[in-house]
Amino acid sequence: MDYDLEEDKLGIPTVPGTVTLKKDANNLIGISIGGGAQYCPCLYIVQVFDNTPAALDGTLAAGDEITGVNGKTVKGKTKVEVAKMIQTVQGEAVIHYNKLQADPKQGKSLDIVLKKVKHRLVENMSSGTADALGLSRAILCNDGLVKRLEELEKTAELYKGLMEHTKRLLRAFFELSQTHRAFGDVFSIIGVREPQAAASEAFVKFADAHRSIEKYGIQLLKTIKPMLHDLNTYLHKAIPDTKLTIRKYLDVKFEYL
Repeated sequence: MDYDLEEDKLGIPTVPGTVTLKKDANNLIGISIGGGAQYCPCLYIVQVFDNTPAALDGTLAAGDEITGVNGKTVKGKTKVEVAKMIQTVQGEAVIHYNKLQADPKQGKSLDIVLKKVKHRLVENMSSGTADALGLSRAILCNDGLVKRLEELEKTAELYKGLMEHTKRLLRAFFELSQTHRAFGDVFSIIGVREPQAAASEAFVKFADAHRSIEKYGIQLLKTIKPMLHDLNTYLHKAIPDTKLTIRKYLDVKFEYL
């Protein structure tokens, strides 16, 4: 095969191979290609589609580098050009590839981490660049679970601020009710010591009114306190549990992106 000098793999072990795939009725072998000129020095398999010649053969997998087609190197070519090279072949296509050797124990967790990094990178890419690199920008940037998680985090911040504000408000309301009680005590003392009957009765009524305000204020606080407790439970238990569940689903979903 007309290869150039071997490319430096930067210490990553690779295993070269060749596979012959018989095309299906639609003249396809069932792979999606990413990378290539002008953005990437190599071409690689993005996805192997189910129930296709490539999937049924089982040799090729996502992440494998494509080095040649039918004995011709693909170095320096675009993914469109490589796809045309495969399409022009009739009957069977010979794919030359490199497989990266990875630690299977660390592969899954590393794969998820890298795909999360990919998600962050793709958010700031143009659709053309992401498409050229074989990155599913539309899927990643418009992912429903990611949007839900972002909305949940915003809701948590809103509820946190609401709780802090409510606590300060209730504290101020409690102090105000205690002030009304103090006024009631003072008016009651004045009413007892007032020699004029009419004035004494007026001060006693003022005292009763302020004590009633304090009484109803305490009842209001007792009514609101359970609501605040429920809000606290929602903020510190329900939301974190839901976020954890969504992240677990995202980890599983990122395995297939």
